[in-house]
Amino acid sequence: MKKSGATVLGEIRDVPFADALSERYLSYALSTIMARSLPDVRDGLKPVHRRLLYAMRQLRLDPKSGYKKCARVVGDVIGKFHPHGDVAVYDALVRLAQDFAQRYPLVDGQGNFGNIDGDNPAAMRYTESRLTDVAEALLAGIDENTVDFRPTYDGENDEPLVLPARFPNLLANGASGIAVGMATSIPPHNIVELCDALIHLVKHKRAGVGDLVELMPGPDFPTGGVLVEDAASIKQAYATGRGSFRLRARWSVEKLGQGTYQVVVAEIPYQVQKSRLIERIAQLMEERKLPLLADVRDESTDVVRLVLEPKSRNVEPAVLMESLFRATELETRIGLNLNVLDRDGVPRVMNLKEALQAFLDHRREVLQRRSRFRREAIAHRSQVLKGLMIVYLHIDEVIRIIRNHDDAKERMMKRWHLTSLQADAILDMRLRALRKVEEIAIRTELKDIAAEDKELAGLLADEKRQWKRIGEELVALRKEFGPTTMLGKRRTTLAAAPTVVEVPLEALVEREPVTVLVSAKGWVRAAKGHGLKLDSFSYKEGDGPRFALEALTTDKLLVFATNGRFYTLAIDKLPGGRGNGEPVRMMVDLPNEYDVASVLVHKPGEKLLLAASDGRGFVAPADEALAQTRNGKQVMRPGKDAVARVAVPVAGDHVAVIGENRKLLIFPLAEVPELNAGRGVILQRYHDGGLSDAKTFKRAEGLSWKSGDRVRTETDLRAWLGARAAAGRIARGFNADNKFG
Repeated sequence: MKKSGATVLGEIRDVPFADALSERYLSYALSTIMARSLPDVRDGLKPVHRRLLYAMRQLRLDPKSGYKKCARVVGDVIGKFHPHGDVAVYDALVRLAQDFAQRYPLVDGQGNFGNIDGDNPAAMRYTESRLTDVAEALLAGIDENTVDFRPTYDGENDEPLVLPARFPNLLANGASGIAVGMATSIPPHNIVELCDALIHLVKHKRAGVGDLVELMPGPDFPTGGVLVEDAASIKQAYATGRGSFRLRARWSVEKLGQGTYQVVVAEIPYQVQKSRLIERIAQLMEERKLPLLADVRDESTDVVRLVLEPKSRNVEPAVLMESLFRATELETRIGLNLNVLDRDGVPRVMNLKEALQAFLDHRREVLQRRSRFRREAIAHRSQVLKGLMIVYLHIDEVIRIIRNHDDAKERMMKRWHLTSLQADAILDMRLRALRKVEEIAIRTELKDIAAEDKELAGLLADEKRQWKRIGEELVALRKEFGPTTMLGKRRTTLAAAPTVVEVPLEALVEREPVTVLVSAKGWVRAAKGHGLKLDSFSYKEGDGPRFALEALTTDKLLVFATNGRFYTLAIDKLPGGRGNGEPVRMMVDLPNEYDVASVLVHKPGEKLLLAASDGRGFVAPADEALAQTRNGKQVMRPGKDAVARVAVPVAGDHVAVIGENRKLLIFPLAEVPELNAGRGVILQRYHDGGLSDAKTFKRAEGLSWKSGDRVRTETDLRAWLGARAAAGRIARGFNADNKFG
């Protein structure tokens, strides 16, 4: 419409941008929460799933009928009920048919509906579908005014707000979804255990979550597996509606002879794609992060069978699997977030009892509405039957009126005080129904429906009878899907939380010989192999060799600093030998004012002789020197103006100490105390200078030290023998650097 040359678009209001944006985003959020992402606590369905099942029912795709193309189903859903894309609707249909995704499939699919490897299903024009018995149980009674309906998006049809849900679908099949600002994650459960919990709650209204958890102790996943979550954690999760469950693959050992074996994985965790799992394992093997595993093979048919070959028959299967559980999706955590829409459409997190009670309350409402609907049907039928009885009481008069009068209906209504419904029933009655046997049948039917109406009236008036009827329905449901049926049998095994299996470092790191090189300026690297020519390695300008130790990649390197702290480095994490390495200070928190005093390879159970520049020292267990953090571990506490200087393995029965004054002292090792940490005792006294080096040795074998390019061994040690804390005597012919070498 135009006015004064301008186009009138309607009312235009000035609104702050923030308010307009908030209003629109809130509308979007509410739409996502209520119409897309969160399931209803009563039937456990989102709108798209509910519309799919209802549309398939209208197409008469019950379990006993033939299949119809999925394209036909999707077309009806998006044409009548769900104004969204066909791909999204077909994806929802496919998921309802996948027995590895749904614990109790709602759609019976024929054709390629995808597989556990993650392969896509065939196009909807190739696949066919129909409802399952479980879906039929969800829809049972929908024509008996058991639930409310609303107009569809175009106003041409009606759709149910919720299904009658004779089957507790929310917890049986679970649900997942991400809305705006909230999400839901509900794992599937066993229907037999669910029925047991519901029956118990019907009989004991005050039952706690703990009582219910005893009857349904944990999820039951369609792909099986082993639930290894602690029972207390499971109870806590159900009590709050939030938590998680630890799920592992099911595996077994197959003996191959001559002491060899292979591990076979028969069930993988829920929602884990088998092909991606195998790719991940292969990738970790290539990266040498699974050194215990030699090969992985997929020998699956319609049954999962993953074969894992260990590198050595000496590897314990439990250790092999523990390393795989830690590194791959052979162990996963399934979240529990019982966030659902209640009967008023309000999203909230419920605990287990609240969710079960909401289902029972819905079933009671369905029972009441169905009973009222049946009473209305009985009243209608009773009225018709009473009208038909007029025919048998006044049959000649009725025939005369019908034959002689065009207004027979009005005359009969006036003559016998009939309703319009009764008069129409008499006029529509066939002549052969006038037999005496039909009169008897009508009287019998009137008696039967009167008794049924009395029974329904009593049911509606008595709450206890209603709960008893609901309990009977649950017993029947339990029998229909009992533990002896393929659907009812529990698939996920419940096991105690596993004990901690210590995976040795060898299980995580490939065992290889290396030579650790530490330069004078504290640069460290690990060159592959033993027996290397050390003079072939280059160093940065101004730097040179200092320490060289042969080790394995599974070993730990102990770095003893002048501040008396031990720092621990994993040898497999050291840089390779081709470059100059990296500074030790970059790997640990070693202050700039301190330096590296000694380096050695950790050996469990070994003893270390520690000594400081002031001549004090003690013996310490090597295991006490292992540090768990970059900050290291304080073992020796040097005195004022002293620094830690020596850390050497204890191997012998005597101690040799050389001072900067070139005086050598030898005394029994037994005189040195063993401490976990401290300053120690005096090993040698000095007037000038301090301790230069120390070592332990066996007196019977003599004292050896490196002199130039050769090793000198002195067996006559009487000149230097003394008591601990003595000054010692000059050692002529000793190294110029005052080191044992």
